[in-house]
Amino acid sequence: MSDFAPVPTRVVVGVSGSLGSLTALCRAADEARQRGASLWPVLAWEPPGGELAARRTPASAPLVAEWQRLAGQRLLVALADVFGDAGADVPMRALAVRGAPGRALVETADRDTDLLLVGAGRRSPVRRALTPSVSRYCLAHATCPVLAVPPSPLESELTAVHRRNVWRLRLDVRHVLGETRALRPEV
Repeated sequence: MSDFAPVPTRVVVGVSGSLGSLTALCRAADEARQRGASLWPVLAWEPPGGELAARRTPASAPLVAEWQRLAGQRLLVALADVFGDAGADVPMRALAVRGAPGRALVETADRDTDLLLVGAGRRSPVRRALTPSVSRYCLAHATCPVLAVPPSPLESELTAVHRRNVWRLRLDVRHVLGETRALRPEV
């Protein structure tokens, strides 16, 4: 008989509240169920203006606890949006971690037996130039397997509706009628 006890597997997933991260959270819960693992949703947060601005301003020190509380609250809202009152149906440890999202996820998923899930949403050229990609950071720096979850098909539909609303374009009623007919059960 061996004294070696296997390290429990964890499924770590980045959660920001975006539709892509909620899709990744659903997939992570499925992966945790299939593997008999625990689910670790992680919401990374940074002080407004970034770490450098927070260090320069002494007035920000008392606000850190409030920012941590707000991050935890945002994480709980995302979990409730996905799992509702029923819960995830897997052991879970939710974390609100101070730091850049990619670094926080890689540091949390630090075991070889972990699985790290990140949303791999579509990014505009402007957003790509201004903000680093969390999924690329995780793929480059993680020591465990990383699963990049593609965006939900619903996300492109919502983006199209938003674009129509911004440009004040008319909604094609034939498209809506076709969708409702497809959803209507046969009698």
